[in-house]
Amino acid sequence: MLLLQLNVIRTKVAEMSGRDSKEVKVVASPYRICPLGAHIDHQGGIVSAMTIDKGILLGFVPSDDSQVLIQSGQFNGELRFSSLTRIYLVHSIDEPQLPRSAAESNNSDEVKSSSSSHEECTWGSAGLSLLDLLILILQGIIGFISGAEGLDSSGLSSSAAVGVAYLLAFESANNVVISPSENIEYDRNLADFDKAYECLDYCCLIYILGGVTAARLIENEYLDLKNGILDQSAILLSSYGCLTCMNCKTKEYILIRSPELNGNHTNDVMKKFKILLAFSGLKQALTTNPGYNRRVAECREAANILLQASGSEELEPLLSNVEPEAYEKHKDKLDPNLARRAEHYFSENKRVLEGLEAWESGNLEKFGKLISASGLSSIQNYESGCEPLIQLYEILLKAPGMYGARFSGAGFRGCCIAFVDADKALDAASFVQNEYRKIQPELASQICDDGAVLICDAGDCARVI
Repeated sequence: MLLLQLNVIRTKVAEMSGRDSKEVKVVASPYRICPLGAHIDHQGGIVSAMTIDKGILLGFVPSDDSQVLIQSGQFNGELRFSSLTRIYLVHSIDEPQLPRSAAESNNSDEVKSSSSSHEECTWGSAGLSLLDLLILILQGIIGFISGAEGLDSSGLSSSAAVGVAYLLAFESANNVVISPSENIEYDRNLADFDKAYECLDYCCLIYILGGVTAARLIENEYLDLKNGILDQSAILLSSYGCLTCMNCKTKEYILIRSPELNGNHTNDVMKKFKILLAFSGLKQALTTNPGYNRRVAECREAANILLQASGSEELEPLLSNVEPEAYEKHKDKLDPNLARRAEHYFSENKRVLEGLEAWESGNLEKFGKLISASGLSSIQNYESGCEPLIQLYEILLKAPGMYGARFSGAGFRGCCIAFVDADKALDAASFVQNEYRKIQPELASQICDDGAVLICDAGDCARVI
């Protein structure tokens, strides 16, 4: 299946560019799931992640000059601009870009689209914001980008996968090699970028802000999502068969291998599993729901109170800066709402550490129970989710062969993820689909039968093929 997709994309880019399809490179940028570590990355917590075998494919060839041309497999129109032009976008992602006719009437060739519809004019925003915020390049690309059907707005970090795909494509086209670890540490801000731009004196150099930091800035600054580094780190750092553990405060990460990869024959071999993606039918854009950013602010408020109570008010108000002992001593100073946010943070951090041990020892039963407990805390303490997602979560827990389940993403729309016995994955998927249709017939009717519950395998990191 992947080989067929790659051939289709290479053929398309070859037609767009007039090049041989053998010259076309493809970035595979996977979607990610977060089994444990829900909603704590923005507080500097410890999180776990892995990718799945579905994601973004971006085929490209370097252009002959600084021009960039991108077409999409999901949306009509095309995106054209010069990589040497510093584009200052003043509209938000919810405002349409200029259609082709308007752009031409304004004598602008930076953004062109064949349609004036909202949907068809905004799909290129991630690519534009990447260039706007982060990159001064001399070599453009001609590219075709395509995502897994039906997985946008699903809570699988599709926006981060798109941003990483663009980063890797521009790096490759300009012969820039930046390792994932270097990208994480390449912690520059936009003011530094402005200074670097002035110092280049238009010579033949490339300046690229590193991958994880750069991709995160797209979401933090351009999309105004106050999230942490989990999404980009998972996409750039994951390895097949491993659980990626990221300390979001120190930016350090390790790969926790399963017993098979460790060559550990003293423990039972980890049982075969599949990953289920069960979709709710809710596709509200995260940027239009204030719940996410509000909860981030509440976590910071709780941290501020706890730090002041413990005499550490000089520290940044993040819950990771609050010692567990200080939390236990002063948590009674928090109002009930803030107390629930703090309780989720500290209990989730503990679940992550226990989950890493369970994964390394091959104990999927314990690993799954911790995932389900994370889901319950997300509902009761973090107060994310909504009735359809909560119902979907509860159905998953009753499915045959189920190890554990929880919301994916922020929990305000999208899907639930689950780990299930590989031999019972089909039965579990059928059970979930049928039961959800009974209690949410209208939402279920908006999902095609083939896409209601997807059965996935673990994936690998983003890479250029």
